[in-house]
Amino acid sequence: MTLRIGTRGSKLATTQAGHVRDALIRAGYDAELKIITTPGDRNLSPVQKIGVGVFTQALREAMDRGEIDVAVHSCKDLPTGQPEGLTTIYPVRETPCEALIARDGLTLDQLPEGAKVGTGAPRRISQLRALRPDLDIRPLRGNVDTRMGKVASDELDAVILAHAGLTRIGRGDEATQVFDPTYLMPAPAQGILAVESRTAVEAISTLIDASATASAHAERAVLATLQAGCTAPLAAYSTVDGSKITLTAGAFAIDGSKQIVETATGTDPDELGRQVAEKLRARGAEEIIR
Repeated sequence: MTLRIGTRGSKLATTQAGHVRDALIRAGYDAELKIITTPGDRNLSPVQKIGVGVFTQALREAMDRGEIDVAVHSCKDLPTGQPEGLTTIYPVRETPCEALIARDGLTLDQLPEGAKVGTGAPRRISQLRALRPDLDIRPLRGNVDTRMGKVASDELDAVILAHAGLTRIGRGDEATQVFDPTYLMPAPAQGILAVESRTAVEAISTLIDASATASAHAERAVLATLQAGCTAPLAAYSTVDGSKITLTAGAFAIDGSKQIVETATGTDPDELGRQVAEKLRARGAEEIIR
């Protein structure tokens, strides 16, 4: 039996799914890719207007119809609710960091006053406004090549992208600045892939990475506890050292006027995520992100 791996059709999505396919083949399973078009691929409105889960639901529905056996998602796009009977695993994490792609090799500090910077993510917008309130932040959707092309064509001075995506398609060295996550905080579970299946659980279980799994659970527990979607101005990242997990999460006012950040260390990722989320809640995070 050949496992059919469902993926969106963008270069990044097919590359990510291709890594999963190749890993499954190395583990002794026949596998191939199947492209599934999602509403998010057809609609270039901001994600927060289209709806949370827009990139994942079509893949899950294709699985329910029996068209695919496995679905591959960017974990940061995945809703926190888990459908019954669905198993999700997390392979090795790529870097969680954010990256700047700017004209003339510039860094964020070197961009001129009023520079046009593209991003559609409220989490990025809110942090950029706190760091550089002078910037002219422009909405941005589309695949990686489209976004980076707006810098090459001088339509924008810079764009912000996840460094993991650039790295996976072989363009990581084109980032003019890779931000430390303590400076520009990434989305919860950024750089982690989520691999889902109902029928090929044994196969996908060969891909599990313990560190990525702990980070995914801890960071996504922050989202779940605060009932925030992937488009909320909420960030989280974690480091794993053996059984010890250190989790940092933050909520950011969209105008850049207020930031709340909390950190904690523990061994139970889900409990740690809830603990950090409650600390944020006690300081008014829910009012900020809504």
